[in-house]
Amino acid sequence: MAKEKFNRSKPHCNIGTIGHVDHGKTSLTAAITKVLAETGGATFTAYDQIDKAPEEKARGITISTAHVEYETSNRHYAHVDCPGHADYVKNMITGAAQMDGAILVVSAADGPMPQTREHILLARQVGVPALVVFLNKCDMVDDEELLELVELEVRELLSKYDFPGDDIPIIRGSALVALENGDPELGAKAVLKLMEAVDAYIPQPERPVDQPFLMPIEDVFSISGRGTVVTGRVERGIVKVGEEVEIVGIRPTTKTTVTGVEMFRKLLDQGQAGDNIGVLLRGTKREDVERGQVVCKPGSVKPHTKFKAEAYILTK
Repeated sequence: MAKEKFNRSKPHCNIGTIGHVDHGKTSLTAAITKVLAETGGATFTAYDQIDKAPEEKARGITISTAHVEYETSNRHYAHVDCPGHADYVKNMITGAAQMDGAILVVSAADGPMPQTREHILLARQVGVPALVVFLNKCDMVDDEELLELVELEVRELLSKYDFPGDDIPIIRGSALVALENGDPELGAKAVLKLMEAVDAYIPQPERPVDQPFLMPIEDVFSISGRGTVVTGRVERGIVKVGEEVEIVGIRPTTKTTVTGVEMFRKLLDQGQAGDNIGVLLRGTKREDVERGQVVCKPGSVKPHTKFKAEAYILTK
């Protein structure tokens, strides 16, 4: 089946769900696709389609970052569902570092928990510019005062880590109610209200498209008969099909040609800054590339063996 072309008629924005384990990040991701599917803005992606790895299904938690796509009337979104489990912080950082904004999911039944704090701190440190809060599981709390107390706690925690706690939109609802077609006030309407807040509150990022092409490699796949695909988010510039690129870092620099660019299994003529893409490389073997290298415009990046860094140590 021939792949359809990606429609670039709306501004593209990368967002994701962050928060404590079991507070409902993956359920909310599924609920967003379900509610937006009703207006034609998404394809419903069920919870177990997002939690793909066998270990994730068995433990009912998200380990790696999963990408889904959807659109509102204003924007096209790539959505990363980040793991909340403490052991998988490294993968969460990979996801968060790609976000233009995030939805912090907090269970109204529990209030802020250790990973809520950790994810807010990580979001601050990797430079996620804006957050919107979804107070989930509100169907389990019928005390208005308790909901207000949780909301206050969340705002204080956000302010503590230098986010504008007083201004951040907090939407109350229930991802499960939305998935099970329950009370629309807590379900579908709450999800739509959340997406309105995301549209309005998360600023459309400026993309450095005029700089030399650079994409850190997040993952590598081999596609039989076609070659090797590297995936990641384009940090700057534009890459076109047919262009020569370099793979830099970890090993000696190599040159290759881009034979295809895809986003969400749709074909692109070019990938540009801000896009989460897969790039098909001519003649490159699966074992020749690895996560941590970069694909870039030839001659634009020099590998170094020494660098200065500021390190944050996260204690367990």
